[in-house]
Amino acid sequence: MENEKEILTVSALCDMAPGTVIAEGEIIDSPEGLNFDNTGGMLKWVAVRGEIPDWAIYVHFAGKSRYYILRHGEKVHWERDIRKLVPCDDLAMTSYRH
Repeated sequence: MENEKEILTVSALCDMAPGTVIAEGEIIDSPEGLNFDNTGGMLKWVAVRGEIPDWAIYVHFAGKSRYYILRHGEKVHWERDIRKLVPCDDLAMTSYRH
């Protein structure tokens, strides 16, 4: 997604090649950000399109590479956290790979 404020849709997912990074960023590890281990440190997250038109977000401590996070990161499962990181419509949310 070119613009972080852009809403992810199933149509956009279908237009992406498998493995496309949809979005990525950093957020604080806390209840106010994304509560991973509640360290107060920074987390890095990466949203990626799957082999079929589905998608997932992986997270790990900041400082790790995109490749590392996609291979070894924890998957984000809570809908409120998913939508906080990647704004999406309801249909795209149903395409999220838990």
